Order: sequence, then C-alpha cells, then structure tokens
Amino acid sequence: MPRSGTVALVGRPNAGKSTLLNRLLAEKVAIVSDKPQTTRQRIIGVLTAPAGQIVFHDTPGIHKPLHQLNRRMVREATEALEEADVVCLLVDVAQSFGHGDAFLLDLVTRVRQPRVAVLNKIDLVAKPKLLPEIARYAEGDRFAAIVPISATTGDGCDRLLDELWRLLPEGEPAFDAELLTPHSERFLVTERIREKVLEATRDELPFTTAVLLERWEDPGEPRALRLYAAILVERESQKRILVGKGGATIGAIGKAARLDLEEFLERKVFLDLHVRCEPDWRENPRLLAELDRDLHAAAGELPALGEDD
Repeated sequence: MPRSGTVALVGRPNAGKSTLLNRLLAEKVAIVSDKPQTTRQRIIGVLTAPAGQIVFHDTPGIHKPLHQLNRRMVREATEALEEADVVCLLVDVAQSFGHGDAFLLDLVTRVRQPRVAVLNKIDLVAKPKLLPEIARYAEGDRFAAIVPISATTGDGCDRLLDELWRLLPEGEPAFDAELLTPHSERFLVTERIREKVLEATRDELPFTTAVLLERWEDPGEPRALRLYAAILVERESQKRILVGKGGATIGAIGKAARLDLEEFLERKVFLDLHVRCEPDWRENPRLLAELDRDLHAAAGELPALGEDD
C-alpha cells in the first residue's frame, strides 16, 4: 500500500516554513519574505511520488494575536496541528531559544500524532551551537525524529522526506497526482502581488497591508489577461508611502508583480494596482471574508476565471 496523509508545518514566525514547503515541492506555492507573519492562511501543497502522497499544510507563525486577522491566523495553525497525520515543528536554530519556543514546544508535544523536530537554518550556525539544540529537542523522546536542515540550501531535506514517508499511514492519495495545490489561481495571484508589496515595504507596513483582487477579465489569448487589484492600508500616511513620489513605489511594485505573474500564468498580463485606505481592515469581518473567499471556496464554487468578480 502507498502511504498518504497530511503533514502540518508549524513554528514561530520566520522559522522558514514556506521556504521549506517550496523546497520539498520543488515549486513555488507559498510566497516568501523576511517579514514576520508573511503567511496568513493555511497554504496547501501536494507532493505525489511513487511512495504515495504527502499533503503539506504550511501554517501561519504562532504568535500573540493582537487583531482579528491575527487570531484567525493562529487558529489556522492550531487547527492544522490537530488535524494532521504528522506534525513538523520548525525551529530557527539561528535564534536563541526563548519563551515563544518553550510555549510552542509544549503545545506540539501535547498532540497525539507523530512529531518531527525540524531544526532549520543550520547553514547559519556553527556545529557547536547546533549540538545543544539537538539535545534539547531529543530530551524526553518527545519526537519520532529530529532532523537538522537548511530549507534555503536543501541540506537535510531528503532525510526529512524519508522520515515523513516512514511516519505517514498507509492509504490512497487524496488528490490527483498532477495537482500541486488546491488553491485557486485567483488566490495565488493576490499572494504573489502581496509578496512584491512586502519586498518594497519596511517597518509596520507589511502588517497593515493586504491585496484584494477586484476584477479578473480574460479576453482570450493572445490578448493580455487584465487584472485589477487593490492594496489595502489602514491610514492615509501609509497610502502615501506605498504610492511613493510621483507614483514611483506603486509603479515598481506593479512592474515586479506583473513580470512574476506572466511567468506564473504563462501569458501576457495587464495589471492595474491602486492603494485603498480601509481603516481597521484587520478587524473588519466583511473585508477578511473577501480576502479569504478564493482560498476557502470549494473547487466547484470558485468564480469562473474568465468572468469579472
């Protein structure tokens, strides 16, 4: 029998969960940045191999939530913990062990499923520093395996996959072998635009911005796909920063996003971006539901990609 099941990737913000997901799939499914809380929803990636199928759940970093958006993010992570067949706790070994790590270690070791401690970013630490971390997570036999890796370089990732295949239950695949992710193109488009916003912003802006796809017009090839999207901010001062002098910042974001989307969608794209001020959008249930609509829609309920919203 092949092995098949779900693997939850959990950890603190910036532990490298999305980088690891992309590495294991050998494709870009999750956006990546150096900003904490980049992942806001549970991102699903499907790896199908002769041994079976692993459905990875890349989760938001577990942190103290201060807004409705953040509470939803932490809930996504804890639900993935409870539902997975195997739980991978990702640890950034380049950072000192702190209260947040202790909290997460206690949380993960309460689940009944097999657990793997994934010590990430070993390319950034010397071996003498790594050994005490291995000993810390080996204490008490809380983990079925402890695997030091570098999601950036790929070092140790093959061994991690071997351990996951060993721990997964026998069963038939849940998804078609050709499927990489069940998320809609519309959601993946907004994520790639948001990635470019994250790359262009600093300070508190990454936490207070979101991307909402307002219209999707497909006139058919060879004509360009026409996408209209809004970047949400909470204050007019943030809007001025994102627009930039003479529209320079929003123009650079739009150009970078358009080139990325053309490579992703394999066709010409016309991208219209504008910045929209929505005070306290992170506490607004209606806007949060709009941002989630494509991610959580069932396959048969997704808006047709050739129609406007």
